[in-house]
Amino acid sequence: MSKTMTTRYYVAEHLRTPEEMAAYLEACLEEADGDAAFIAKALGDVARAKGMAQVAKEAGLSRESLYKALSGERSPDFDTILKVVRALGLKLHAEPARGKSRGLASRSSSRTTKRRAA
Repeated sequence: MSKTMTTRYYVAEHLRTPEEMAAYLEACLEEADGDAAFIAKALGDVARAKGMAQVAKEAGLSRESLYKALSGERSPDFDTILKVVRALGLKLHAEPARGKSRGLASRSSSRTTKRRAA
């Protein structure tokens, strides 16, 4: 039986365009299931693809603190996430979760209905 040789896969080497970076981050956001460290690691992958020193400079952070924040070993502050996303040239957006109740929209419309009835 022959031995199988494997090599480490570095996703950052495959993220070449802003569209690929955004698609990767979007997929990670969907898979994260609330794991902030997982999202931080994904942002780190995208930052490495763009160049960590450049992202750190544009985000107004030191390169060392950026590496720590995006290591996936901890959850960075939300303001750090926003700075990094902006430095990467990406935008966060929100949309209704699939299979969830209508939440805020249905509650506010029921309040309006109650006020009109009164």
